[in-house]
Amino acid sequence: MAHLQHFGWFFGRGFGPQGWGRPDYRWNYEWQKPAIYQQSVRELEQAGFDLLIIEDALSLGSPETLNLRVNSAYGGPKHDPLMLAPYLFDVTSHLGVAPTVNAGAYPPYLAARQFATLQHLSSNRFGVNVVTDVKSARHFGLAELGHDAAYDRAEEWLGGIRRLWHSWGEGAHVNDAATGAFADASKLDAFHHEGEYFRFDGPLNALPFERHDGDPTIVSPGGSGRGLGFAGGNSDVQLALAPLSVAAVTAYRAKIHAAAVAHGRTPADINILFVIKPEIVASEEEVERIVAATRHPGDDVLREILAAQSSDLETDLTVLDLDRPIGPGVFGQHVSQGTINNLVGADGDIQTDTLRQIATRKACKGRISDKTGFVGTAKQFADFFEELGDSADNDGFIINGDLHPVTVHRMLDELVPVLRQRGILRDSFGGGGLRANLTDF
Repeated sequence: MAHLQHFGWFFGRGFGPQGWGRPDYRWNYEWQKPAIYQQSVRELEQAGFDLLIIEDALSLGSPETLNLRVNSAYGGPKHDPLMLAPYLFDVTSHLGVAPTVNAGAYPPYLAARQFATLQHLSSNRFGVNVVTDVKSARHFGLAELGHDAAYDRAEEWLGGIRRLWHSWGEGAHVNDAATGAFADASKLDAFHHEGEYFRFDGPLNALPFERHDGDPTIVSPGGSGRGLGFAGGNSDVQLALAPLSVAAVTAYRAKIHAAAVAHGRTPADINILFVIKPEIVASEEEVERIVAATRHPGDDVLREILAAQSSDLETDLTVLDLDRPIGPGVFGQHVSQGTINNLVGADGDIQTDTLRQIATRKACKGRISDKTGFVGTAKQFADFFEELGDSADNDGFIINGDLHPVTVHRMLDELVPVLRQRGILRDSFGGGGLRANLTDF
């Protein structure tokens, strides 16, 4: 029996050149201006999507990999997604927006104040996708940390922000025009924080939220043990990267739920939304044509794939021998295991598979109907979503794509009606902001 699931959109290219490298770019939208994104988010809200997550990368990478990121605009340039959020809130009423924020780049007091402001301005629709990218630290004069230490810093950062959000105690905001009392200073928490990574004072110079559950929504990615632990302790939404089989989804969800319980929370406190990038076509014949065309990729196709992967991995894979394994030690410590796993694939081995084998797996497309890939019709994707909802009790999905009207319509025009007919996708909102979206069902 199908049940409602949550759907979101991952703005995968970030606030950068939408549609670059495809005919879509010839629609002549100015990616630096808000119109293209405003038109797209109206459609996402109409489709019944709960939230938009905006990818970001603060850095253009190391000097050695700059060309990989800018030559095809794959990894840059990117503008600040936090600045885009108000433009998106202005043209929507229910959609939540969660820009990516690097926990090392925004000092806790500044972050708490900006996030509180956006939460008020958006009527509780603001979220934060917390990441721990460490290679960009050099741009901010910060020390580069190891993987686990970066999560330690993020824990302290988020804990400090939450204390600042609640530094106005119960009854501090009096708001009594008859007596002229706006606030009661005796109920403000003028605390001093001096931790391993941050030092700052409260209270916050921003109004409190009406209820504790009015805090901005916390989103986090991360597939490592430390990343899953961070999600279990802190996140309202886990942006999940995993093989999309019933067994893998069930196992992943069990890990997150165990982490939540270990931190004194319940499984219901976290929505686990799995990332998917569907290629939706009109017929089974079109599915077969697309899949067949990718079965024997040439070296030029493999190099193009490796160039795109190199941007994410900040490692130039294009200069490596296609017929040798990548082997250990190629990637920097800062590169997430999830990103490496995405390159290698669920059944791959970085130490034994040749780069050609790895790139060929990335190049070859498969059918959603037989679980070999993500090409299919709207009905086949609806079957897939329904199966994971019923058999793995899945919370929902995040669809990955440009925030471009062409991309949004290409993916959703046929899918939305089928999902609604099946009872998988909402057709109305309860109201109350992003947290309410996530707890409506």
